[in-house]
Amino acid sequence: MADDWRLRVSFRGDRRADELRERLEATDLEHTLEAAFADRVAVSADDDEVFAYAGTREQAEAVGELVRSQAAERGWEVDLELRRWHPTAETWEDPDKPLPTTDADKAAEHAALIEREREESAETGHPEFEVRVKFDSHRAAVEFADRLEQEGLAVARRWHFLLVGAPDEDTAGALAQRIREDAPPGTVVISEGTQLTVSEGSGGNPFAYLGGLGG
Repeated sequence: MADDWRLRVSFRGDRRADELRERLEATDLEHTLEAAFADRVAVSADDDEVFAYAGTREQAEAVGELVRSQAAERGWEVDLELRRWHPTAETWEDPDKPLPTTDADKAAEHAALIEREREESAETGHPEFEVRVKFDSHRAAVEFADRLEQEGLAVARRWHFLLVGAPDEDTAGALAQRIREDAPPGTVVISEGTQLTVSEGSGGNPFAYLGGLGG
């Protein structure tokens, strides 16, 4: 199974990110890229940075060599940063930091993730996760919303939909499981990350993000 590796290219001075991305995707470089790595490498540009996403360290480092050669030819000043995605911690880490292999290591990374999510939620004032609920009736939605609001949870209700905020993934998962067990049969419950504000007075329609829960 391929890992996730990211090479970040930062420009010093003039912003050349789009030009570099176009060079990496140019027709005359296709054969060079294909010879350098077996799988395709995704490339994106954002202002003065270019991001290349690869499936192996060798692929990412090959992109780095190509970037250095392009920069040398054109007199660009760039900084390169290689990172590896840690799926348990859900963050880009030092490429030489090993992935967790023991249960204790995985638990430690997960605990760090939960703590980071809670800190971000407290800092922004918005829940990092949400539980989306669709009830079969308006009455059931109202009754369940009242129960959750009495517990101090951030709840937005529209017709027979509920959106409940949670500060981290574990809290959202536990809340979703509880709702599945307590709600009437036929209730649909989904838990996932969000940047959506569900606090009172947030404005907008939070259920624009419900997708398959419409109706």
